[in-house]
Amino acid sequence: MSIITDTGRIVPGTIRPGGLGTSPARPDGVAKVQGTFAFSSDLGADGVLWGATLRSPHPHARVVSIDVGPAWRVDGVAAVITADDVPGHATYGLIDDDQPVFANDFVNYVGQPIAAVAADHPETCRRALAAIAVEYEVLDPLLDAEAAIASGSVFREQRIRYGDPEREIAAPGVVSVEATYEIGMQDQAFLGLEAALAIPDPGGGGVELHVATQWLHEDRKQIAACLGLPEQQVRLVLGGVGGAFGAREDISLQVHSCLLALRLGRPVKMHYSRHESFLGHVHRHPATIWMKHWATPDGRIVRIDARFVLDGGAYCSTSPAVLINAVTHTQGPYRCSSAVVDGYAVRTNHLPCGAMRGFGVVQACYAHESQMDRLAEALGLDPVDLRLTNAIRSGDPLIHGQVMDSVAPVERCIRETVALPFPDEPVGGHDGDPLRLPGGAGRTADVQHVYRGIGYGVSMKNLMYSEGFDDYSTARCRFEVTADGPVATVKFATAEVGQGFVMLAQQIARTVLGVEDVVLDRIDTDVGSAGSTSASRQTWMSGGAVQAACRAVLAAAVERYGSVEAVPVGEVIDETAEYHHRPTEELDADGQGACHTAWAFVAHRAVVDVDPDLGLVKVVQVATAQDIGVALNPLSVTGQIEGGIAQGLGLAVMEEIVQIDGRIRNASFTDYLLPTMLDMPPVLASLIEEPEPQAPLGAKGVGEPPCISVTPAIAAAVRDALRQAGRDPGTLDRVPIRPTDIVAASTIERSR
Repeated sequence: MSIITDTGRIVPGTIRPGGLGTSPARPDGVAKVQGTFAFSSDLGADGVLWGATLRSPHPHARVVSIDVGPAWRVDGVAAVITADDVPGHATYGLIDDDQPVFANDFVNYVGQPIAAVAADHPETCRRALAAIAVEYEVLDPLLDAEAAIASGSVFREQRIRYGDPEREIAAPGVVSVEATYEIGMQDQAFLGLEAALAIPDPGGGGVELHVATQWLHEDRKQIAACLGLPEQQVRLVLGGVGGAFGAREDISLQVHSCLLALRLGRPVKMHYSRHESFLGHVHRHPATIWMKHWATPDGRIVRIDARFVLDGGAYCSTSPAVLINAVTHTQGPYRCSSAVVDGYAVRTNHLPCGAMRGFGVVQACYAHESQMDRLAEALGLDPVDLRLTNAIRSGDPLIHGQVMDSVAPVERCIRETVALPFPDEPVGGHDGDPLRLPGGAGRTADVQHVYRGIGYGVSMKNLMYSEGFDDYSTARCRFEVTADGPVATVKFATAEVGQGFVMLAQQIARTVLGVEDVVLDRIDTDVGSAGSTSASRQTWMSGGAVQAACRAVLAAAVERYGSVEAVPVGEVIDETAEYHHRPTEELDADGQGACHTAWAFVAHRAVVDVDPDLGLVKVVQVATAQDIGVALNPLSVTGQIEGGIAQGLGLAVMEEIVQIDGRIRNASFTDYLLPTMLDMPPVLASLIEEPEPQAPLGAKGVGEPPCISVTPAIAAAVRDALRQAGRDPGTLDRVPIRPTDIVAASTIERSR
């Protein structure tokens, strides 16, 4: 059997097949590859009706009147509901319940729900929605983030004051650099669209909702409040999830589908289109960040000033938490003696923003890594050497007053990334294959006009929830010895969104109990909460809960029978366990407090080819070394790293939601550009295994870190390529980098 020590280290030579440290096949893998896996959109039921939502066409308006009468006259319509038909709370939300189930007096963004219908066919729904007559008084929208601050339209403001800033910059020879950076709005762009099936109880006493979500119990709490029902009368079952990345933390169609099902006493299915999905879920916060660094001549950072402005859109969602992550990661994975930081998460009439992979740290990292390159240039130092000089270590203080007490192999991440081999292929490939050139086959560049650049990025990411949130996860293990042998059944409410926890839970049970046959029970709310599948927390939190439940079974077996192998046929041992991480605390007025639980670290190196005349970029290679604690499933870890790099690449050079006058202009995968396999470069990954003592399995979350510093690494590589071409990259301070940004770089000198 496998042995994993209290420090999380897997003992060599003890690894059980299918246990921790191996890479067994995913239980859902074959079905997904063959196309037989049941995603939420594939669900159905006898007598099912279809539901659909009417949405506002205006970013801001007063709702004068709603006439649903014409919709009722469409043949096949079974129900039409508005705000007047919500029996419980009229609003919901994760941090602040400020988002209406249906708009009543005002609409505050394009796409806000106005009404919903149920009918016998999706086309009938479409015609019914078109028949609803809504009179609006169109109002001027608030679309400027700075104007929002001036008017007090702010979800949260947080400052950080640390050290003695004036003293630090008074020393002789101190050099400073500053710039303003912009990050566009990114979509989570999951392939599986929002879908749900609501099945009412006979007699209308409650409802069972099958839905793709990231947090079953939080959904249930909000849904039950809006329905005016006790939580135990609302049961949620996890439907197949086709990706999430933070967008499924907030509820979308859940309340609408349940309201319609309860109203009609029949199952109701709702399924968004791609266009509606862009309107129906939150997105990554666009941000403007001003940052200034001071450093001594030898490169030691002594002060950082920064100002963060994050546009949260119309409703709160998780904007306050995103802001806290952003400002507390101002320094990045580097020591800093003092800091003056001001941060704002503002309310506008743009699309709502909330959680997305990296959760505020993506924005902060793009700024601080761009600053590190600027600072290296100003000091005449190598960018890698500057990062090594300032690399944070365990025991170092952070600018929000917390001590870095996680395992922090930042120097190792950097050095191992630098040591990974560079691509063998020359600039542009030189083999006549147009797919190797910037622009690919569609807009083939001339290899004579292509220049290569290299860039680095380093980041850290907090793991789990912060600021005093009582974070926990629950799991149950049922052990039974049958005539065919021992079987362990594991039950949890952990949302499997593609990260592979359904596989990891089996690995944990095999390792702890020494059994081969591990069965996963249905993922639903019939067990305690597992929290959200977000914040790189499920391996740590739900893994800890599954481990604790299995250990409780093992302890009970030893107490009753002497060993788990001695449990007699027919005997059942059933144990439930909760796992909590250590408590955290809220930041005070000066941004001081032990607000985070732990951190993970990563470094990236990007190699790009750029045609500066056409503005085209080809990412040739990404190399990375990531601090993972322990590789519980090496193949899964590598998959998470590659997927995160793809999203970071997208933000660097192509992905952005375009809003003009508060209206999205590219709500489709035709116009919202995503990286494809042709855009993905080879990835070289080094897994740094230094077990984290705080973590129950020694493993750190790996889902978020890989998408964070790859974006500034690619941007830095593009800037380097432009320098090689004799162009000034000084204005490339925004991502995604557009072709026009590259073409607009002014000429310094034409030399190769």
